Amino acid sequence: MPRKLLKRWTPDPKDIHGNPALKFLGTMLHDPNLFHLNRHSVSVACFVGLFIAFMPIPGQIPLAALAALRLRCNLPLAVILVWISNPLTMPIIFYLEYKLGSGILMQTGAEFSFDFSWQWFKTVFPSIWQPLLLGSFICSVFFGCVGYLSIQWFWRWHVVDRWKQRQARKKNQA
Repeated sequence: MPRKLLKRWTPDPKDIHGNPALKFLGTMLHDPNLFHLNRHSVSVACFVGLFIAFMPIPGQIPLAALAALRLRCNLPLAVILVWISNPLTMPIIFYLEYKLGSGILMQTGAEFSFDFSWQWFKTVFPSIWQPLLLGSFICSVFFGCVGYLSIQWFWRWHVVDRWKQRQARKKNQA
């Protein structure tokens, strides 16, 4: 079952409950839906994690955790999926999102280089923020929906496949 595969990758709820850094959340972490591995919880967590991963915002991990708490989906999975946009993949993702947004807005994609300085944010960023945010939103919704639907389909396929295997075993034993 997909549950066994996911259970290996996610941390134990007892470790999360006992973490002193998370004491401020109180009883919110004791909701069993945050750690359940069922079709609904995993697919919504996949949507949340992928949606936030493709947004160009700081604090993606806390935001994914808060969204998982609010939507009562699998917390560890939502947080893990945010790491798709890590420091190695972020420039590529954001550049492609910018190109998508500028193509939709029919703007000429001006070539630019990223320089982590206040001067760059004052001069270059105002000209690229609209296509970047549009492309980011479109990619976030698209990949979030693809992730959600893929988990729903895979989970259903796996359950049906296991059911057919049980039926075949019963037929062979009879």
